[in-house]
This record gives sequence, C-alpha cells and structure tokens, in this order.
Amino acid sequence: MMPLMYAEKDRPMTVCRISGPLKVRSHLADLGFSPQSLVTVKQEIAGNLIVEVKGSRLALDASMARRIMVQEAQA
Repeated sequence: MMPLMYAEKDRPMTVCRISGPLKVRSHLADLGFSPQSLVTVKQEIAGNLIVEVKGSRLALDASMARRIMVQEAQA
C-alpha cells in the first residue's frame, strides 16, 4: 500500500484507505474516492496530479494525493 502520489502513471490502482479529518474524507468520497474504487494517475505537474476516477478526470494537490492510500489493481 502506498500514497496515490507515488503511483505509476497510467497504471490502474485500487483505493484502500483515505486518511485525514472526516470533512476531507467525505469530500474525497464525494469525488469518487471510496474503498475499492479504481483510480489512474494520468499526469503529474509540479507534485500535483491529474487522475481519472469513475470516468472523470480530476486535479488533486499533493496533500490530498498523500491521503489516498492505494495498491495495484488486481486483474
């Protein structure tokens, strides 16, 4: 398990856990980051990420990307 910000580009990852205050966890869940959801890093720009989750592309700053713990998706 590792923070999303260290995930390899274009490799599907499974969300395992989200850390932080309830408000932050709820916000990320509203965006589609929930346990067992798939997320793919599409681009990294100055430590910030463009990710694809549930068919949408989103921008995450590095502090948010550190809160999302992922592992490689099982085929």
